[in-house]
Amino acid sequence: MALPPTKSEGRVARRQRRNQNALITAAREIMMEKGVDAATMLEIAERADVGAGTVYNYFRSKDELAIAVLEDLMHELALRIEQVTNTFEDPAQVYAFGIRTVLDTATGDVRWAQMLNRSEVIADAMFRKMGPFAIRDLRLASQAGRFEVANAELVWRLTTHALIGASLAITKGDLPEGSKQQIIAKLLCMTGIGINAAVELAARPRPELSPEGTIVRQD
Repeated sequence: MALPPTKSEGRVARRQRRNQNALITAAREIMMEKGVDAATMLEIAERADVGAGTVYNYFRSKDELAIAVLEDLMHELALRIEQVTNTFEDPAQVYAFGIRTVLDTATGDVRWAQMLNRSEVIADAMFRKMGPFAIRDLRLASQAGRFEVANAELVWRLTTHALIGASLAITKGDLPEGSKQQIIAKLLCMTGIGINAAVELAARPRPELSPEGTIVRQD
């Protein structure tokens, strides 16, 4: 995730933060244009306007940089989801919308799809970057009596691995694209909600997200 400024950082620290943020931004743009595999560290460094060797002071490999990009995308996706779900009255729908949006993004965005084979790394990143939002939503839905979740952290950790596994299976063709609604209903059952209610939640209409890059981040 892009590094936020701190009040006490000096000139060197500010330059390092700018360089790292510039590299993540450049990698994000290039990987969207041509995919993770085709992107090169040289063109990322050039677009970020840093020396070709400087990139390795921040990221040991393209794979590590791609994970940093994905973490940045995850955090922004959580904010874009929140922008929509802030209009929902049903707290259970907030969580359901979130996990369905993650599944759609993981199978439809090349920057996610090409990293799915790193399932443990990606699931851990999702747990950390999107967890504050998802865990909060699980707790709020439980407090409202819609879910019965005693350990929100555990439910979210299991859900992240299931989402990444299902996404990988869909992108490989082992599961059909049309199975997404059924997958979400099954994942919602981990919240203690009944299968009929889970199916109904999974089938609700989903408003569109704002376009990527339109969220004003308060880092």
